[in-house]
Amino acid sequence: MHPDISSLVDTRNGTLDPRIFVDEEIYKLELKNVFARSWLFLAHDSQLAKPGEYITTFMGEDPVIVARQKDGSVAAFMNQCRHRGMRLCRADLGKTKNFSCTYHGWTYDLGGRLVNVPSEDDAYRNGIDKAEWGAIKVTQLATYKGFIFGNWDPTAPPLTEYLGDFTWYFDAFVDRCEGGLEVIGGSHKWVFPANWKFAAEQFCSDMYHVPISHASAALALAPDDMEADAEIFPLDGTLGRQFTSPWGHGTGFFTESGDVLGLIVGREPGEWFQGGNPEVVDRLGTHRALNMRGMHATIFPNFSFLPGINTMRVWHPKGPNEMEVWAWTVVDSSAPPEVRERLRIGNLRTFSAGGMLEQDDGENWSEIQQVLRGHVARQTPLNAQMGLGLDWDDDPNFPGRVNRVYCETAARGFYGRWAQMLSGASWDELAVTPPLESVRQS
Repeated sequence: MHPDISSLVDTRNGTLDPRIFVDEEIYKLELKNVFARSWLFLAHDSQLAKPGEYITTFMGEDPVIVARQKDGSVAAFMNQCRHRGMRLCRADLGKTKNFSCTYHGWTYDLGGRLVNVPSEDDAYRNGIDKAEWGAIKVTQLATYKGFIFGNWDPTAPPLTEYLGDFTWYFDAFVDRCEGGLEVIGGSHKWVFPANWKFAAEQFCSDMYHVPISHASAALALAPDDMEADAEIFPLDGTLGRQFTSPWGHGTGFFTESGDVLGLIVGREPGEWFQGGNPEVVDRLGTHRALNMRGMHATIFPNFSFLPGINTMRVWHPKGPNEMEVWAWTVVDSSAPPEVRERLRIGNLRTFSAGGMLEQDDGENWSEIQQVLRGHVARQTPLNAQMGLGLDWDDDPNFPGRVNRVYCETAARGFYGRWAQMLSGASWDELAVTPPLESVRQS
């Protein structure tokens, strides 16, 4: 029996039903109504630089192949042979001319078309129509400034409409220089025994945890003469902003702070991001180039990134109680060698599988998941009321609905959109119904 979806998320009063993190039926609905209908990040152009290069990834729990075609375009299709459903490619990435199933040898080209069936003349008497048995293609593909997204739903709006007013904030990460971003250092993958929404929501909305959860890491990383919690992570919420999009995306950042980037990834990358590259001010303006520090962000549902620190990641769902994290380090294409190397090392030290800050986050999420094994814990509403009713829409420097940096405006926006999609509402309905009640700062 399906749960009463309308009771799971209350954005008007700011409460969450803990079952959204543990219930198997809710998870099955997520795969169908959220992941199979949302725009999901698949790859970056720099990972598919030449024809024949490919990566394998997931859309929800559906495995897909993303491959650069001979003409320079990109194709994405199910990583599944149409004969018995075997995975076509078990490598993470590579370069090839085709994909051949290791079970019975059915072979597909770079675009997913079935091109060879062993013993076709004898076993099938030449009666199989290979054109009908190609790999299932991702219905919609789109690229935004080097970032490749896919969507299974043919009725979903275009990617640019889906990004909506979040685009202004996304560009602060992806449009800093003429050549855009590049992925460096390969991918890092690990598993957390926790629901994917804890991670996606935190990167969407939660600056509140930073001075507490990451205090010990900040002290370890900070110079001896620096009061890390006071100078790096301001406790005054007016010194930052949080933004929520009606599409469920969100971000937060400090507008004034100490050298937060220098602390985490090192002096050279921090200075490069915060004024060291004069091209950025010309492209983005002063506020996006210089006054969005320690930024965290999520594109709904599960693609998150930290501009300046320059880690980006996908929270792949693996059941209601587990997620697999795929993370990459990116750099401005114009960044000098010393900035590239310091960013790579800085991310290994802080936001990799063994990173100091990553361990803080994972411990929190996995502990919550353990607590939610209890019957009473699953019946106890969770509070998401910070900043409730105090949003505003007329900030002269930061567009869209915003609030102070320490609030849960974007969390309510995230869960509100999640609940709407979970209900199975059509895209026509979703496009005109914001997930938050209309509120105004007094």
